Amino acid sequence: MAKTLDRTLEEDRAPPAKGAARFSRLHAGRWGLRGVAIVYLGLLVVLPLTAVIVKGYGQGLVSLRHALAAPGAVAAIRLTLFTSAIAAIVNGVLGTLIAYVLVRFRFPGRSTLATVVDMPFAIPTLVTGVMLVALYGPNTPVGGFLARHGIDVVFAVPGIVLALLVVTLPLVIRTVEPVLLELDPAEEEAARVLGAGGWTAFRRVVLPALRPAIAAGALLTFARALGEFGAIVIVSGNITGKTLTAPYFIFQLTGNFRFEEAAAVSAILFGLSFVLVLVTERLVKNREARVSP
Repeated sequence: MAKTLDRTLEEDRAPPAKGAARFSRLHAGRWGLRGVAIVYLGLLVVLPLTAVIVKGYGQGLVSLRHALAAPGAVAAIRLTLFTSAIAAIVNGVLGTLIAYVLVRFRFPGRSTLATVVDMPFAIPTLVTGVMLVALYGPNTPVGGFLARHGIDVVFAVPGIVLALLVVTLPLVIRTVEPVLLELDPAEEEAARVLGAGGWTAFRRVVLPALRPAIAAGALLTFARALGEFGAIVIVSGNITGKTLTAPYFIFQLTGNFRFEEAAAVSAILFGLSFVLVLVTERLVKNREARVSP
């Protein structure tokens, strides 16, 4: 009887065969999905990036020095950084304002405005450039009026900034909106009841909660603007030393079969974008950690 009891206990301890097989299939399925995701990302991102770095810096900094020695190279990189920073700052401020209006107010045409915000994602950037030239070109009524008053938009730096503003418009708005939706409007209303004005209530109650999201959206805007090509190639005129940007400079290098130099400059732009994306991810995670109980 004791032997029978021991045998029964051993059978109870052993996992059922069907359960073990099911667990094994689930485990294999999860690793299979992970493997597909890793391989796919590796083929699309890691492998091309590795190829660019090896191509550009296989001989050290020789290719980069040759690229920067080309006429207008340094000015192109400086202009790209400057215009990207301007776009990030302007869209950081106005994008936050638009997000606030879309979340806090109800008015006729609100849904249409929300749709218009996402249009830059759907419109090809080349089409964006054509639209800006059609509106602000020197031979158009608006562009001609501005030119007569000493303001050149197309084929000048303002045109580049304007193109970047249009292309990156949704990034700050769609980053700030979810945070605004999570905030309780009652806190802002309570501040107003206690005597705070509209701006004071926004600055003391809403803005502190929005700062990480605004910074994340602005960084994404800057990273996106660094590599913009389609809209800028239409509106800038690509004048060496004046309106030539880094993406078009890279295009010129590839057109002249200077692939190593193009890869070296491309790696710099990618490195900047990659660092900005990492900082953005950190800001988002820190905000989620503070919100989570």
